[in-house]
Amino acid sequence: MPMPDDADRRMPPWLPRAFLLAGAVVLLFFIGIRLLLQLEGLLLLLLVSLFLAFAIEPVVNRLAARGWRRGVATGLIIVVLIVAATVFAVMLGSLLAEQVTTIVQGFPGYVDRLVRWINSTFHTHLSQADIAKRLADMSSVVSSHLTELAGNVWGIGATALGIAFQALSVLLFSFYFSADGPRFRRAICALLAPQHQREILRAWEIAVDKTGGYLYSRVLLGLASAVAHYIALWVLGVPFTLTLALWIGVASQFIPTIGTYLAGAVPVLVSLAVSPLTALWVLVVIIAYQQFENYVLHPRITARTLDMHPAVAFGMVIAGTAILGPIGALLSLPAGASIQAFASAYVRRYEVEDHPLTTHAIGRAGPRRRWRWGSRRPRP
Repeated sequence: MPMPDDADRRMPPWLPRAFLLAGAVVLLFFIGIRLLLQLEGLLLLLLVSLFLAFAIEPVVNRLAARGWRRGVATGLIIVVLIVAATVFAVMLGSLLAEQVTTIVQGFPGYVDRLVRWINSTFHTHLSQADIAKRLADMSSVVSSHLTELAGNVWGIGATALGIAFQALSVLLFSFYFSADGPRFRRAICALLAPQHQREILRAWEIAVDKTGGYLYSRVLLGLASAVAHYIALWVLGVPFTLTLALWIGVASQFIPTIGTYLAGAVPVLVSLAVSPLTALWVLVVIIAYQQFENYVLHPRITARTLDMHPAVAFGMVIAGTAILGPIGALLSLPAGASIQAFASAYVRRYEVEDHPLTTHAIGRAGPRRRWRWGSRRPRP
């Protein structure tokens, strides 16, 4: 049996380079993951800014077509958004301050009515003195928590400044993405081949269309909700009717996941100052309108603007929340609609043959035809 010579025992010349290349790839992979984790906040800001630019770009394009400069048109729209948000925050703040004042002033009367209701309902013998003693014990606990909260005022202030800085950063990036949109797209397309340029521009156009449709559907649903609840609250005699109606319309449509619950909780609490029966009627109205919106308004408006099945939309919201939290829930619908529209343009579809499992109403449109898998159709 021949013995291997020294040349056969040598390491192949390509093996050290292969090990070195594999180590470099692994090292670059871990460095990239570390950079992504460190830049997570910036990337999230850029993503939110890009979708906000998508949402306002249709209006900017219309103003630019009428002779406006894109920078001026984008700045005007952003200023309008800031003014609307400020007015809404001021109205909500005035409602909160006035409601707290009303509750503090009427607190003894509330306690008296509560004690009489408990005694008459449960046949007890409570007195205001017992309630006052228990409230005094609770106040010591509350005061300790307030003291801890006051000691952390620097942390709260830093958090508020961080949120304000992030909001300004989103507005700034959105302004540049929209005002310099054509230049930005030209810079991206200059790095790609012509056939890839067309695909990128088509995807960009779909994203703008679907994001604008999402915002349009949210505005329509919020306006319908605000008008309906304004009429209901005015009939029931609830104070701050306009502010509460605007709160319901905005919170239920633009606050992800918990917006519906926040929108309904505030008017119910405010109506408690009128009477418990009024608060109950407000709760009934909110629940009834929510069902009407879920099963009648939302599917129709969403189908016209996003062209997405309600079950798919619900799944996209859950997936977006799991990936990016509340921001993911807000961006999931326009992102999903854009992906669905872009995929439908490139995925080939075939004609579906007739079968009982593929018809919506079996037996309603004429006589049923028996057909089995593998059987041949009669030729005409």
